[in-house]
Amino acid sequence: MTLRFGTDGVRAEALTVLTTDYAASLARAAAEVLGTGQWLVARDTRESGPTLEAAVVAGLCAAGALPVSVGVVPTPGLAWLAAERGVPAVMITASHNPWSDNGLKIFAAGGLKLSDDAERAIEAALNARAQAPATPQPSAVETDRSAFDAYVRHVVGLGRPLPGMKVVLDCANGAMCAAAPAVFRQLAGDVVVINDAPDGRNINDRCGATDTGSLSTAVLDHRAQIGLAFDGDGDRVIAVDHRGHVIDGDRMIALAALQLRSEGSLHHDTVVVTVMSNLGFHKAMAAAGVAVVTTQVGDRNVLEALAAGGYSVGGEQSGHVIYRDLATTGDGLLAGLRLAQFVHESGRQLAELADDVMETYPQVLVNVRVRERHPQVAVELAVEIAAAEESLEGDGRVLVRASGTEPLIRVMVEAHSAAVAQRVADELAAVVRQRFG
Repeated sequence: MTLRFGTDGVRAEALTVLTTDYAASLARAAAEVLGTGQWLVARDTRESGPTLEAAVVAGLCAAGALPVSVGVVPTPGLAWLAAERGVPAVMITASHNPWSDNGLKIFAAGGLKLSDDAERAIEAALNARAQAPATPQPSAVETDRSAFDAYVRHVVGLGRPLPGMKVVLDCANGAMCAAAPAVFRQLAGDVVVINDAPDGRNINDRCGATDTGSLSTAVLDHRAQIGLAFDGDGDRVIAVDHRGHVIDGDRMIALAALQLRSEGSLHHDTVVVTVMSNLGFHKAMAAAGVAVVTTQVGDRNVLEALAAGGYSVGGEQSGHVIYRDLATTGDGLLAGLRLAQFVHESGRQLAELADDVMETYPQVLVNVRVRERHPQVAVELAVEIAAAEESLEGDGRVLVRASGTEPLIRVMVEAHSAAVAQRVADELAAVVRQRFG
């Protein structure tokens, strides 16, 4: 078995690299490690989903587990249901990837992301077993379609009415196609829904959180106050204001922190983000008196820091926003609803709130392909990185890190001007090519 756990489960080209045999074997290994009671299984809208679901169910059954299929449900919905029932779960999704990919996200009992130790134990069990189990007959699979309705009721219960508010939802032809409209139609005054007709191959196709062009157009056409774009499995969201301008994860997290503080729920006056968050975010939080804890890339790292410090909110620039008191993982629907409430109750436009909350520093990212991976590149280039940071005179930031999945070194520079950021990034990239290329 060549696939390994990445920052968010296993993900690859469906049915060729991520085969049914592999999916069945991984599910069996997971059940052997995490327990053989009830397991929940859900999927997004990809064409390969039902086939891989059958394989996952086969693997769970072979281990003696009791799989329950809950159908097409967003990842945060599955995680919430697993937390409610205290059982583990498998989500079949490749998140924001194209339709031709698929993947498996495994949650421990209670809807929790796997620890490093759990992942290593599952990989060991997987490598020790070469033979995949046969696919069982459909009659062997218990189904429970009440999960969708339960998740919708749960999110509605966390919200407040938004009378008179017009909202556009871009469902990415993915797992949020039914859930997001169901929630907002109970709370908002007027809801417009786009990209909600999945055909198995149009998930994330020029839509959703990775491509907000159609959402921006729809917000302008319908004169809406806010637009929300989800990714394929619904664990992240990107917003668009009434001007059609994108509001990224940094601004959403900054607003979430201020909203929680106004409600008296920002624990320890602290927010958690990754190293990719913009320098402007850090400066804005410092000015507001909010401490920032920084982790490595990956929402699992954010979740671990939230739990370790007892903090209430964190996330990633890409649109993962995690309300630790309300969810065990990123929930794009919950985050979008909370943002809409903040806009509605403030009496201000999202554009005004977003412009005021922080200034985004120009950011330049250069990816340098190298001969082999260098996970300690920041240590190996410590002198050069320090010199680059000194050249920014305290008004910029340098980040050099290895890709977690391919032989790339990523050079990121933020500065008060795009020209300065580009110059420093190009100079550091040239050093990387010379040393490692």
